[in-house]
Amino acid sequence: MRSRLTGATLGVATALALGALMLPWRSHLAIATAALVLVVPVVVGVIAGGYVGGLGSVAAGFLVYDYAYIPPYNTLDVGAGQNWVALAVYVVVMLLVAQVAAHLRSARRDARRREEDARRLSTLSQLLVEGGSVEDLLDAIVRAIATVFEIEAVALLLPDGDRLVVGASAGAPIAESELARLASGSGLPVAIGALRQGSDALQALALATAGGPVGILALRGLPASFSDDALLRTFANHAALALERVQLRVQAEHMQLLEEMDRVRRDLLGAVSHDLRTPLATMKVASSSLVDPDAKLSGEDVAELHGLIDMQTDRLTRLVTSLLDLNRYEHGVLTVEHETRSVLDLIGDALADLRPTLGDRAIELGVPPALPDVEVDPVLIGQVLANLLDNANRHSPGEAPIRVTAELREGRVAVSITDRGPGVPTEERDTVFGSFVRFDSGGRAGLGLAIVKAFVEAQGGKVWVEDGDGGGASFVFTMQPHREGGPD
Repeated sequence: MRSRLTGATLGVATALALGALMLPWRSHLAIATAALVLVVPVVVGVIAGGYVGGLGSVAAGFLVYDYAYIPPYNTLDVGAGQNWVALAVYVVVMLLVAQVAAHLRSARRDARRREEDARRLSTLSQLLVEGGSVEDLLDAIVRAIATVFEIEAVALLLPDGDRLVVGASAGAPIAESELARLASGSGLPVAIGALRQGSDALQALALATAGGPVGILALRGLPASFSDDALLRTFANHAALALERVQLRVQAEHMQLLEEMDRVRRDLLGAVSHDLRTPLATMKVASSSLVDPDAKLSGEDVAELHGLIDMQTDRLTRLVTSLLDLNRYEHGVLTVEHETRSVLDLIGDALADLRPTLGDRAIELGVPPALPDVEVDPVLIGQVLANLLDNANRHSPGEAPIRVTAELREGRVAVSITDRGPGVPTEERDTVFGSFVRFDSGGRAGLGLAIVKAFVEAQGGKVWVEDGDGGGASFVFTMQPHREGGPD
């Protein structure tokens, strides 16, 4: 209404101004020329106030034209019949001009509106695309609606069983008693989707996709524009699709996590079974023989069976201890103690602990006397050496010896444990230290080598496999040499 009045006022003022400006040349102007000049107030009125403003300009132009430029001058008397024709033509042409100008103004306004709507919808859609988690997306939806549409209060409610919970909100808070009206079991009437522009009452807009409802938008203080209403509905559809997409992605990630946990559980059971089978079977055979009343065992046989049980018990104890330490390492809570120890003493202690397991297996030592001491956690390195020696013992055929050597390599002390077994294929050397590795040949690495890798890296070292001299595999790991002032 205000714009119409403004347009009419500007049109009248322009008509009066142009009429006054042309007066000094009135005697030299044709009637048609004055009529053409007075088209300008009509265009001004339409631009400023629309078609109604243009009509006011037409009326003002008609009076100025008749009063000042239709003889007799300075009266509203028309005089000759041809002057009536001129006035009639002027009115008809001006009305047509006003209508055309109004249509152009409306078309230009609609084009700007569509451009603005497209820009806002693009901005809103970009916010939806950028939402990483469900929480981020919900927050982006309510903030965008409150900001772009200038809505007083926005709350996004999500279904949780038989009730609705607030996932995110923006603007002024909405009382829980009002939100409770939206619940299906409240028994209170509420219009879903029938938005009333400019209403301060709480209104609801359903978010739904082909898969079903995903939420409800609770709104207060909607804008008065119907085009904003249509744009809001369009954005609500985009929001519903984006929310459904993120929820599906979360469900897919959850399913993937469950599948990965199930795989790890199966692999863990397989790996632990692989490492437990032999000692448990040995202990079972020995204990069954000892308790068999029909078994005729000599004192030497009994002692040997007790020794087997004791040896396999130690082996199981080492495995359980290593598993606990590995779990602490993977959770970042493993404490590494640094002590200065001789490499020869570390190897000797490991061999002494494994002597029942190694039996009569020959051990070839190659440790230079000038080799520096190392800064290590003796317990963890002891488990590393025990696992590698046990691994070499299991893969060395017959009475083939195990060779243990140490040397300086690139400023580190490198210890090598070499067996005479079949070796490790080149394509499997990068994965042999995995926690639950199956090889193409059908074998399984077990947990021993995974524990070796974890404990060596926990002390800043590296471990790898290379070809052994004379065949077999050589497992090599490095340690930090002792320097004055402590470890690096």
